[in-house]
Amino acid sequence: MKKAYAVMMAVMMTVGSLAGCGGTAAGSAAGVKEGERKPEESAALQGGETVELIVFAAASMTETMTEIAGMYREIRPDVEIVCTFDSSGTLKTQIQEGADCDIFISAAGKQMDQLDITADPEVNRDGLDFVDEDTRFDLVENKVVLAVPNGNPAGIETFEDLGTDRLGLICLGNEDVPVGAYSEEILTNLGILDKLEADSKITYGSDVKEVTTQVKQASVDCGIIYATDAYSAGLTVVDEADGDLCRSVIYPAAVLKISKNREEARAFLDYLSGEDCGAVFESAGFSMAE
Repeated sequence: MKKAYAVMMAVMMTVGSLAGCGGTAAGSAAGVKEGERKPEESAALQGGETVELIVFAAASMTETMTEIAGMYREIRPDVEIVCTFDSSGTLKTQIQEGADCDIFISAAGKQMDQLDITADPEVNRDGLDFVDEDTRFDLVENKVVLAVPNGNPAGIETFEDLGTDRLGLICLGNEDVPVGAYSEEILTNLGILDKLEADSKITYGSDVKEVTTQVKQASVDCGIIYATDAYSAGLTVVDEADGDLCRSVIYPAAVLKISKNREEARAFLDYLSGEDCGAVFESAGFSMAE
C-alpha cells in the first residue's frame, strides 16, 4: 500500500510540474547583466518554430526552475522549457528507461554519476552512458535542515533532540532519494538511527516535497528537508546540518547525450550559471556552487 501511494504521488507531482514550468512566472523579469552572454537567436526562431527543451530537475528546485523557465521565455521566445520535477532517483530511472530528456539536474552527485560513463564504476555499475561529460558542472548548493510545524508543539530545537523523549514522530525521505540519504547520514552520525527505527518514530515520504507537506500539516513533530523547501513552505528551521553531520549538498547539471536539441540545451545551461539565475537561486536559499 505504501509503495502504491508513493507511485501515485509521484505521478501527480509530475503531471502538475509539466503544467507549471513551461509558462512565464508571474512577476518574473529577464535581463542580461554586463559581461553575461545573452543566448543567440536560433535558426528555429528565424523559421518561426519553437524548440522544446525537457528538463528533469530535483523536486527541491520546483519553485526556482519554474520562475527561471518564465524568465528564459522572455529572452528566448523560440525555446520552451518543460520541466519534470521528482526525486532524483525517480528521474534517473525514467531517463534510463527511455524518457525524453535534454537536461538533468539532480540533488546529489550519485544519481548523475549513475548515468555518467566517466564516473566511478562502483557507482555507475550498469555502465550507463547518458551524460555529456563536457557539459556537466556543479550548479548550486543546498543545506539540510531540521524543520518543525508552526508553533513547534514538540519543542524540538536541535538535531540532538531527536534522540530524546521530545520526539514522537519524524518524517524523512525514502533512502533512495537524496534527502533521505542525507537524513540517514545525519542520524547515523548522531548514533540514533537504529533506536528511532526500533521505536517506530520514523515515517517516510517519497520525496522532499512530501516530507515538507507532512511537517507543514503537523502530521509529524519535525522533518529533515532542504533549506529551500523550508523557505518556500514558510516552515520554521530549528537547526542546520554542518559538515560533521552531513556532506555537502551539491546539485550537478548536464546535457544528456539523448538530447535532440543539444545546442539549445547548452545555451540554457549557460544561462542557469549566470547572474540572473543566481539571484533567483539565492533568494530561495540556494548558493551558487564553487
